[in-house]
Amino acid sequence: MNNSIIRYILGYVLKIETILLLFPCTVAVIYKENEGVYFLITACICGILGVLLTLKKPASFIFYLKEGSAATALSWIVISLFGALPFWLSGEIPLFTDALFETVSGFTTTGASILNDVEALSYCSLFWRSFTHWIGGMGVLVFLLAVIPLSGGSQINLMRAESPGPSVGKLVPKIKTTARLLYIIYFGMTILQIIFMLAGGTSLFDTLTITFGTAGTGGFGVKNDSIGGYSPYIQWVVAIFMILFGINFNVYYLLIYRKWRKALSIEEVHTYFMIIIISVTIIFLNIAKTAGSAADALRHSFFQVSTLITSTGFSTTDYDLWPQTAKTVLILIMFIGACAGSTGGGIKVSRIIILVKSIKKELGSYIHPKSIQKIKMDGKPVEHEILRATNVYFVAFTVIFALSVLAVSLDNKDFTSNFTAVLATMNNMGPGLAEAGPAQNFSSFGTFSKIVLMFDMLAGRLELFPLLILFHPGIWKELFTRIRKKLHKK
Repeated sequence: MNNSIIRYILGYVLKIETILLLFPCTVAVIYKENEGVYFLITACICGILGVLLTLKKPASFIFYLKEGSAATALSWIVISLFGALPFWLSGEIPLFTDALFETVSGFTTTGASILNDVEALSYCSLFWRSFTHWIGGMGVLVFLLAVIPLSGGSQINLMRAESPGPSVGKLVPKIKTTARLLYIIYFGMTILQIIFMLAGGTSLFDTLTITFGTAGTGGFGVKNDSIGGYSPYIQWVVAIFMILFGINFNVYYLLIYRKWRKALSIEEVHTYFMIIIISVTIIFLNIAKTAGSAADALRHSFFQVSTLITSTGFSTTDYDLWPQTAKTVLILIMFIGACAGSTGGGIKVSRIIILVKSIKKELGSYIHPKSIQKIKMDGKPVEHEILRATNVYFVAFTVIFALSVLAVSLDNKDFTSNFTAVLATMNNMGPGLAEAGPAQNFSSFGTFSKIVLMFDMLAGRLELFPLLILFHPGIWKELFTRIRKKLHKK
């Protein structure tokens, strides 16, 4: 285990967070808010620790998947712990557990909140709260790969540990260039949405914070009614961009380089749009009589499907009041999620496709026992390693999900609240139903439940295993063995 490279990466993560914390400081200066001092104090702490951790360079910059996974999980924990400090120090969120919950929810692009009155926060805190979505959307370490002086093929292990989806590849031969391309696309789409939002007459502050939440598919709003109070034009813009950010970013790379046929033939994207169209149609027909008008019914249906399949979590209406059929469809798409390689959460459309094709293959083997069948996606056979990883992911997801629901049930809430709270956090959705619904928040959950849900948010964002590896005895046994050897030498 290359512990020195993990320490070095954590140091760089803290240095990056130092710079990022200066943005809400700037907002505080613009709006003349005293709360900006706490962001500056936290930035200083992060900067000092970052410098100390990177003073000594690692003897070796080579690291494997276990180091990549451990560094990724620890980076997300560290950036969340320090990111929560300004909320807590300023007293805007008095309990550190609540401040941490809000911050973890922000960085993991979940959007679940413990705040009863969002509008009571200062502008700098509202900005930081939404900005964490944009930071976490593409990934902290993807940005790190684009800027820090790491070399060697082992960088792919960081990207694989952080990027969502059953498989992660390079767009171009160099990982650093791939990371930069991803961020250029991400930044470009963010700018494009800002332009459309400003064209709709939204203020610059609201435009930036809503766009951060959309781009990162996070869902933190700056109003108590989320997006409900904005014009239908703004709601349509946000809904369309949520869907666009839920598409695999490889598609945009292919389109930029005019590889039209390959970009438009990706099976996962076809399925993604098919699920959206079918879901919107069912919900529209289900709520048409009670939504006021056909235009309102279509807008609300399209928006809620967009926000939940991409795991964003914005809302234009309280869908907890919708008929059971509509709510059931929403719960199903919350499980499915967006495409792999996007900023969206959930199980991912590609995994669902692989699972369905695996079932079809198994049924085929019953009918034709001697036949040899291969699962294909986009005309290419799916590697055995991906099939195995997908199956293991489903098992791990189910076990963690069940245990989390059991743990949260100790709060004595109803099953719908417990089930959808875990579903919403583990799939990085934000709101669920009942006491975790869009008109409610997570403040009524106990401290233990909030810790469980924070774990679920991190596990969901990191695709389970990078976080689970921290609980593997072998990791800590190896670390303690090295420490004992060093102490023995002294």
